[in-house]
Order: sequence, then structure tokens, then C-alpha cells
Amino acid sequence: MINLRTYVYIDSLQPQLAAYIATVSQGFLPVPGDACLWVEVSPGMAVHRLTDVALKATRVHLAQQVVERAYGSMVIHRRDQSDVCEAGRAVLGKMDARVQDRQPCRVAWHEVIRGMTPDHCVLINRQDRRGSMILPGQSMFILETEPAGYIVYAANQAEKAANITLIDVRAVGAFGRLILSGREGDVDEAAGAAIAAVENPSAT
Repeated sequence: MINLRTYVYIDSLQPQLAAYIATVSQGFLPVPGDACLWVEVSPGMAVHRLTDVALKATRVHLAQQVVERAYGSMVIHRRDQSDVCEAGRAVLGKMDARVQDRQPCRVAWHEVIRGMTPDHCVLINRQDRRGSMILPGQSMFILETEPAGYIVYAANQAEKAANITLIDVRAVGAFGRLILSGREGDVDEAAGAAIAAVENPSAT
């Protein structure tokens, strides 16, 4: 039996998130404006079967596939939203599942830290950085979700909502983690959008 952990549809990838995904992607790189679907299942090996279904059903591209023992995730994208939606329907059909069967998102932690110190910024910027850098004096928002995949939707909606900088978007494993930074007001607005996003994630 395949369990649906995460199923999140993004209608239009924002520029920073698209660029971030491209830094970790081993497949076809997305560009801003692409529609995107993030699917996470357990057990992990089952994601190969679902990837095969999605790629044969439509003209979508595979940006990323991560196969762990417990969880497996795939990211598909294409400019044409209808292709991505149809691929999602094919995946759900193969699983005999509905979007409503996905595991609800739980916010494990969220916090805004204001007026970041130089030492703190340097440490964050040196930790496996694939996004942008956080600067001293900025505010920082951190968010942790379970399952992990929902963090991508949170990041996209946060970038839509405010003028912020994406520092880290980790969407694989047991928990997803988001770090973003910016001016205090922008970070507060982005934080609100991110939390609202994971409380009511998109379906199609």
C-alpha cells in the first residue's frame, strides 16, 4: 500500500523558489512561471512507479526525485498548467487515492527573530547554503513542517506575498524547513502567508 504524505500543486513558481529548486535539481530545471506538483509518498521506493505514470501520462518534466527508505518524493513541472494537473490525476488514479487522502500538514515550529547579529548570519550562511545570504540587521523567519513537502508551497506563497529573500528550503526527509529574511514588516507579512499556506494547501 502506498501512503500519500504530500500532494501540493503550485500554479506559478516564483523566481527565487524556481532558482532554488534548480540548485538542488538533478533533472530538468524549472523556470519562473512554471506550474509544479510536489508529491511525497511512503514507502520511498514506490515513487519510481508514480514517476513513471506521471511522465507517460503527459508532457511534464521531472525536476527532482528523492528516494529514501521511508519516504520518496518527486517534483514535476511544465509551463502548461493542464499538463501538470493531468499528471497529478494520473498519479492519484494509480494510487487509488484522492487529494483529501494526503497527510494533513502540521506546523512543528515557527518563529521570527529580529535584528540578526553578524555571528548568527555567518553561521547560517555557511550551513550548506544553496539559496541567498542573510544579512546582519535583517529579520529571519523559520518554519518547520511535517510532512516535509508542504514547505515548498509555504515558500512560494511567502515569496508572492512580500519582498523577502529565500535562504533555505528543505523539503525532503521527516520535516521540511524554510528560512527567509528581509525587513521586519516584509518578514512578518511573508510569515503570515507561509503559515496560512500550509494550513490550507493547494490541491489543483
